[in-house]
Amino acid sequence: MPGNGEAVTRRTEARGGEGSAYVLSRGVVVLFAVACGAAVANVYYSQPLLVTMGHDFAMSPALVGSVVTLTHVGYGLGLFLLVPLGDLADRRRLIVAQLLLLVMALAVVAAARTAAVLLVGMAATGLLAVVTQTLVAFAASLAPPAGRGRVVGLVTSGVVVGILLARTASGLIADLAGWRAVYLASAALTALLALVLYRVLPRHSGAPPTTLRYGQLLRSTITLFAQERLLRLRALFGLLIFAAFSTLWSGVALPLSEAPSFLSHGAIGALGLVGVVGALAATVAGRLNDRGLSRWTTGMALGLLTASWLPLAFTRASLWALVVGVILLDLAVQAVHVTNQTLIYALRPDAGSRLIGGYMVFYSIGSATGALAATSLYTVAGWGAVCVLGAAFSALALLVSTFTRD
Repeated sequence: MPGNGEAVTRRTEARGGEGSAYVLSRGVVVLFAVACGAAVANVYYSQPLLVTMGHDFAMSPALVGSVVTLTHVGYGLGLFLLVPLGDLADRRRLIVAQLLLLVMALAVVAAARTAAVLLVGMAATGLLAVVTQTLVAFAASLAPPAGRGRVVGLVTSGVVVGILLARTASGLIADLAGWRAVYLASAALTALLALVLYRVLPRHSGAPPTTLRYGQLLRSTITLFAQERLLRLRALFGLLIFAAFSTLWSGVALPLSEAPSFLSHGAIGALGLVGVVGALAATVAGRLNDRGLSRWTTGMALGLLTASWLPLAFTRASLWALVVGVILLDLAVQAVHVTNQTLIYALRPDAGSRLIGGYMVFYSIGSATGALAATSLYTVAGWGAVCVLGAAFSALALLVSTFTRD
């Protein structure tokens, strides 16, 4: 059953969202994907490093969890305050400016000598890492409507790889040179990307900029939620799936660093290599959405997400069970995420940055909720309770999908 995917695509074409005259080559799409992955990785570098950071700054387990939580809070603020600027300002200049400011935030984290400075730097890093969503909206605006799902899927695959390899890279670098080297290396990479993107990105967007003022622009983001039921529903899915995603990835380092596993940063981070399989789901889901199969894709993915918590519950007893659970969870989350972004962008291409930014606010709320809840719950009830929490988020999303038409 196609669901609303075909209807949304037809409505987009009727509104004149035929894409830009600019030909979006595969090479430029790959550049978008690489830039998105490198930027969003900054939000996740800290997850395998939480134990070491906590020791360095003498932080309690609950305060250690706030390192991740504040990063996502900053990300959420950036989604609401910065991403909508893509509908108002030149996206190319906006992207480069945000990347250069991100370099400064990363330098603050690397040089932090107190927990307070670290937390401020992490919040600023999250705030500016939303350049990822400006890039996604830019790529979607340049893509023709008939191939938008494919382009969003390819760019999102870069986001998936960035999120998951962030843990692997940060764990390996921390083992070799300390956790501060992770943020210094990222600052250097981000500066290089700013230069490349300035030279390569097209100097125009696929849709003309809005004439709204900044305050009106922010208010219109809220208005879009009031007007578009599909946006509200897909935002709810985003909140729940990323709450489940963050419950796993924020909490799993804690049992793996303890008996009986005693895994190193590098070994914990290497789990990201397993989750890269989720990038396959992003590209496949994009193509399925171009064929109008959004509802089917969502239902199947949410079923897999709920099922993934059964093997994850046996993490302490078997690393193979953990691997299976990670693969299922990441495949499911990325399939739903690509479906969400493809459908909501098609609602109003002229407001693409506001739609993507508004949706991703709920992603950030879900991620922050999962991170804080997982680390706090682990302290008082252990890994089994964390898995019950993740399964509850997943099952609720599946239940909502079952009883609604989108």
